[in-house]
Amino acid sequence: MRESAFTDCRLLVEAFVPHIIHFLNKPFALFGHSMGAIIAFEVARLVRRQYGLQPAHLFVSGRRAPPVPSREPPTYNLPDAEFTDELRRLNGTPAQVLEHSELMQMVLGIIRADFMLTQTYAYTPEPPLSCPISIFGGLEDEGVRREDLAAWCKHTTASCSLKMFAGDHFFLQTAEGLLLQTIRQELC
Repeated sequence: MRESAFTDCRLLVEAFVPHIIHFLNKPFALFGHSMGAIIAFEVARLVRRQYGLQPAHLFVSGRRAPPVPSREPPTYNLPDAEFTDELRRLNGTPAQVLEHSELMQMVLGIIRADFMLTQTYAYTPEPPLSCPISIFGGLEDEGVRREDLAAWCKHTTASCSLKMFAGDHFFLQTAEGLLLQTIRQELC
């Protein structure tokens, strides 16, 4: 809460990787959902570029592939009331948080920074990864189409799979058991 929030994906990844690199001396996999998918992807690329390492597997979820453009206008810069309405529409923030004005004042800047990070992300071309990529999406996710998810396959020279789950953008909450089972199977 006291630290400045990251609003640029590359700066976040560059700050993050030095803290985890000593854990990557064994086979590792990366998973990211929504904004986390872009972060996991950029971590994999930075670790490859700077350390010559790649994950054994990359799991991306609920996010269109880079450089597929968004079909929706940015929302991170909306006035507070409209931004809160957008959070409500997305259905990922608990109603108790949205209705608590003091709590919202505390977290609104952080959430807005996350939206800015993901909505202003600019893909830079690099050679594809050589690890398998598994892609997950929600069948009722109106913001991320199946073809936008499938475009992740262009970012690997290894195998690539796409699995859709019942639910909206936050299907990983309602399909958690099935999602974890799928990840376990992919890793074995």
